Amino acid sequence: MKIRVITAFPEMIKPYFSESMFKKACEQDLIDFSVWDLRDFTRDKHRQIDDAQYGGGAGMVLKPEPFFRAYDQILEQSRTEEPNIILPTPQGKKLNHDYSVELSQLDEINFFCGHYKGIDERVREYLVTHEISIGDYVLTGGELPALVIIDSLIRHIPQVLHDYQSAQGDSFTDHLLEGPVYTRPREYRGHKVPDILLSGHHKNIEEWREKKRINRTKERREELLKNKSENHLAED
Repeated sequence: MKIRVITAFPEMIKPYFSESMFKKACEQDLIDFSVWDLRDFTRDKHRQIDDAQYGGGAGMVLKPEPFFRAYDQILEQSRTEEPNIILPTPQGKKLNHDYSVELSQLDEINFFCGHYKGIDERVREYLVTHEISIGDYVLTGGELPALVIIDSLIRHIPQVLHDYQSAQGDSFTDHLLEGPVYTRPREYRGHKVPDILLSGHHKNIEEWREKKRINRTKERREELLKNKSENHLAED
């Protein structure tokens, strides 16, 4: 997958891809990742990327020209005539597990990171193909949401995770939360690992884990169980 992030603050993005699975994915050519400085697409000596709002009002707005010029360069390098442009925004479609899996199937993704009061509406109207929200709250800019979206989707790209099977038991897979997990030592400060996990009986262990996932989901996110039931009915 080719991933580009266009931002006025590239140093907020770069370190994230120098660690952990992101670094390995880039080194193994599973991901072609690049960060573009939005100011490189300005043409004035001050490299201005924002301006006051028409009609008045507090807060500066990111100008359209740098984004349109960045888009022109994306087109030159893109494998498609209509590249995917993602705008992280509280106004977008809310990110969830299924949406992350869907995004992971794309060959190329470009992120336009907003800041200040927002981006000129013409960028959203004529360039952006996906507006995505990571929750009902507002952050300073689009850099952190872009990283959250990237993190959530590249885990589903084949070979990015050392053991993809581990991800198949994550929260929200099959509309359930993840259950409890334990490691050594067997007992710590009087707190013991459940005996079932030490039994070596794999069928009973899997049944116990599934039961714990269901119980935890019922206690904390009961609406997910409703979605799970509705999906099974639809499949039947």
